[in-house]
Amino acid sequence: MYLPPAFREDDVPAIHATMRAARFANLVTATPEGLVATPLPLLLDAAEGPHGTLYGHVSRGNPHWKLPASGDALALFTGPNAYVTPSWYPTKQATGSVVPTWNYVAVHAYGPVEFFEDADRLLDVVTRLTNLHESGRAEPWAVTDAPEAFIRAQLRGIVGLRLPITRLEGKRKLSQNRNAEDRAGVIAGLNESADPADHDVAALMRP
Repeated sequence: MYLPPAFREDDVPAIHATMRAARFANLVTATPEGLVATPLPLLLDAAEGPHGTLYGHVSRGNPHWKLPASGDALALFTGPNAYVTPSWYPTKQATGSVVPTWNYVAVHAYGPVEFFEDADRLLDVVTRLTNLHESGRAEPWAVTDAPEAFIRAQLRGIVGLRLPITRLEGKRKLSQNRNAEDRAGVIAGLNESADPADHDVAALMRP
């Protein structure tokens, strides 16, 4: 990922926060058949390894897990993003020398991916993922709410994955290269948008 100094994010806890907030990622590997990508939810275990470890699972019918990976896999997480019109810049009124851009937050996590079929490891991953995403509900569903035999049968239809992160790249492109007046104009413009995602970007841009 192209990382100009103004947009580079090196703080690991901040990068992890972006990954957790995104929740969903694209797992990409280079294989003898070319690049292969699978969109899927991933669980971050920040305490496992210097940069954390990702866990998830894919459908057994997905050929991705059977294709040998050449080098590290790449998990791409995308945070809030928004189009920025030059009309929001006061600089436009002064000089006209402005162009459109896009503000966004992104994380690239690299590491060797391991696919596994062990039922107990799969159950652990499925349980942890479920608990993570059910935790905010008034009446969270638990894996143990379903019959054990049913869950064991479902596990036979998936393959687990583990990706120990060896390299993290974080990027927060939020108009840091603009002056304070232009940044304020972008924040105001985004806050007037009907798209809630634009409001999320505006919140990230505030000092």
